[in-house]
Amino acid sequence: MRHGKRFNHLGRTAPHRKAMLSNMASSLILNKRISTTVAKAKALRKYVEPLITKSKTDSTHSRRVVFSYLQDKESVKILFDEISEKVNDRPGGYTRIIKTGNRLGDNADMCIMELVDYNELLLSETEPKKAKTRRSRRGKKSTEVKAAPEAAVEETTVEETVVDAEVVEESAEEKVEEVKAEEVDTTGAESTEEESGESQDQKTDDEDDSKKE
Repeated sequence: MRHGKRFNHLGRTAPHRKAMLSNMASSLILNKRISTTVAKAKALRKYVEPLITKSKTDSTHSRRVVFSYLQDKESVKILFDEISEKVNDRPGGYTRIIKTGNRLGDNADMCIMELVDYNELLLSETEPKKAKTRRSRRGKKSTEVKAAPEAAVEETTVEETVVDAEVVEESAEEKVEEVKAEEVDTTGAESTEEESGESQDQKTDDEDDSKKE
């Protein structure tokens, strides 16, 4: 019976159990993945996850508290420098237990325990995929049909602009011809006036000569 048994003693004394969990936690932090039994993995999860949460506040006090559990300077440094940055946005649940079957010999349940943020395969699968856009031929036909009247409208507008340009050119040519005709008329009138003035002068000269004689 398990009266008053609040946690799994793992068949070990308290100091042996603490030393084992400390070594397993250091191995998990250094290697990011370990292979062990399911019972030990569940006990380790309760042991190591509070330490990872403690590493989010990088202070001397936090480092000393974590070192008192791990008793390994290298694992403490990696935990505070690398792992804490990766799990900063994750509110708990830093580890994952993957069962791998039974062990030969004693038939114990075996598993792989790993840090969630260091499994790149599962992280890539959970990334949101881009929504596929389906393109059908009907859409292309409709776009072509829509494009056809637009092209016809553009052609008609181009033709209208060409006709307007021709009309403007014709009106400009007519105005030029009218101006030329007016200039010719004015020059002809001036020449006739000059000729008439010369003929009158000649007549007056002839009359004066006849009077003198």
